[in-house]
Amino acid sequence: MRAATLAAPGEIVVGHFPRPAPQAGDVLVRMEHASICGSDVHVVFDGFQRPEMVGRPGYPGHEGVGVVVESLDPAFAPGTPVLTVPPGAQGQCFAEFQVVPGTYLVPLPDGADLRRMLMAQQVGTTLFAMRRIGRPPGDVAVVIGAGSAGTYFVQHLRRAGYASVIVSDPNAQRLATAAALGATHPVLVPQESLEQTVHEVTGGQGADLVIEAAGYDDCRNAAIELVRWQGTVCFFGYPERAGLAPYPSFLAFRRCVTIAWINGAQAEPELLSFREAVQLIDDRTIEVDHCLERMLPLEQAADALDLARRAGGGATKVGIDIAS
Repeated sequence: MRAATLAAPGEIVVGHFPRPAPQAGDVLVRMEHASICGSDVHVVFDGFQRPEMVGRPGYPGHEGVGVVVESLDPAFAPGTPVLTVPPGAQGQCFAEFQVVPGTYLVPLPDGADLRRMLMAQQVGTTLFAMRRIGRPPGDVAVVIGAGSAGTYFVQHLRRAGYASVIVSDPNAQRLATAAALGATHPVLVPQESLEQTVHEVTGGQGADLVIEAAGYDDCRNAAIELVRWQGTVCFFGYPERAGLAPYPSFLAFRRCVTIAWINGAQAEPELLSFREAVQLIDDRTIEVDHCLERMLPLEQAADALDLARRAGGGATKVGIDIAS
């Protein structure tokens, strides 16, 4: 089979590999499409890779859709379209075939558009985040980062009843997409001041909820600075470094901030958030088409990862078409 792999830190190559064989409880999936998560970029370029996974076909991709071709799990018959949601450290979906434990598969509706259903993985993780934080009281929410996760959060927040959703990003194209999806105050940083916008909207009180969806230390620090006293901060973005990071702990202490780090959606019983994401995409409650505009073929996987590293060149999401 053809597959992309992390051959060495910073080096993605495409080559031929043996087709994997499922063991008890596993399912062999013929992959159709995959998408690149921000964590994939960190794994490839920033030293977060697991040494034992380097060189394995399909690593580090973990957002994928495909069709079951062989199953040793009675819950999944051959021919079933599925969303694959293995933990990121175990992902191998940048390949024509992937073995996945049945516990990390979500069946998809018959006849569903698999390209659209691909987005259910990340939509699911954002729904999991919303469950973790609940519905903090107030009317003003901030989303830092207008990538795919940020635009999903915008939609969740408007559905949750937040009257003002402030979104910041350094890319005007991404901000325009966020505004079309419901962001009330798009802020083009650094040309425009996110702090000033939050001050004006809240009368100087600070935001009720701040979601960091960019994955940078300075964005996490900004979240603490933007939130009100006894407000809530959600850290969704992947850590920027494996070691210690600067953090405004005294300010967080003084403001009595509730902080939630988001991880582990794959461990949720029954994969509830991923299943809900499939339904919300299928009935078009959540819009995902804006995340399907930059899909590259498997042979260009290295270019796709590099493009994702550069914030998609303005695209909200970068994906890979596996099937030829």
